[in-house]
Amino acid sequence: MAEVRVERLVKSYGAARALDEVTLDFPDGGFFGLLGPSGSGKTTLLRAIAGFVAPDAGHVFIAGRPVEDVPVEAREIGMVFQSYALFPNMTVAENVGFGLAVRKISGAERARRVAEVLELVQLGPYGARKPQQLSGGQRQRVAMARAIVTRPRVLLLDEPLSALDKALRVDMQIELKRIQREVGITTIFVTHDQEEALSLSDRIGILRDGRLIRTGTPREVYSAPGDAFTARFLGEANILRGSVEPAGLRLADGTLLPGRATACMAVRPEHLRLTAAEPATSHRLRLRLVQRIFGGASGTAVLDWQGQRLKATGPDDTFADLAEGQEVWASWTPDRALPLTD
Repeated sequence: MAEVRVERLVKSYGAARALDEVTLDFPDGGFFGLLGPSGSGKTTLLRAIAGFVAPDAGHVFIAGRPVEDVPVEAREIGMVFQSYALFPNMTVAENVGFGLAVRKISGAERARRVAEVLELVQLGPYGARKPQQLSGGQRQRVAMARAIVTRPRVLLLDEPLSALDKALRVDMQIELKRIQREVGITTIFVTHDQEEALSLSDRIGILRDGRLIRTGTPREVYSAPGDAFTARFLGEANILRGSVEPAGLRLADGTLLPGRATACMAVRPEHLRLTAAEPATSHRLRLRLVQRIFGGASGTAVLDWQGQRLKATGPDDTFADLAEGQEVWASWTPDRALPLTD
């Protein structure tokens, strides 16, 4: 396996900078999620590491060695794409063994390694089938098997689960993490799905307009996003703005939130508590309950405060005694207020 590092990476397409001085370390054996909106540069970064995109400036290192002059096929990288890119005329075993055949691995050794990796992805009995005879999740696992059978040092995943329906996607997240842990390969994963990034990754990086704006463990970034964009992008966030006074943050409706403050702060929906009676706490807002949304085990309350939409979430019965259109109080503990920059 190998550590990957990109250093001051720049890539432009005309006047648009897809990568803008990006420096980032991907730990050996770790699962790193790259997250950002469309056009943020995450796929460009992945393709630059693979060698499909030549950066205008900067360096890519694998196991401490620069690889800008190393061709794609010599970088010892496995890739899984959104489309899976399986050969329809080949069997599962032939698809998985294709990279080994290209590398002139002997027939007996090739068959042994294909059988071994098919067992790893729990497709041992499916070697003789064609891709069109498999489900979407099974095809995704064939693509994974093909990527790791050559024993690459780095695995690159470009939104490999986005074509799956939600239930299957959750199952495949569990499978993907299991396979990665068993193989122990350095994995870099591109996704636009926040929950996917949080559940799969050991560390994440947030990209915006080609710039890396935040890195850390999922818990670190979720609990301390640092800026309003990251707070909104990684999960739901209720953003509150006002003016900083010596006593705290003064909101537009005159509410004073005491304590050390910044002009912008966030409270996650799961940390808001709604009550009809005024709570005995200084961190509270008076607002109107616009809508209650049933979500099975959980529920969402949509709220109106000064013309701004806020949300509260919790177990479905949390809001059972509150009516739509009712004036309510939202409160939170001071430690749940996240200071942000705009």
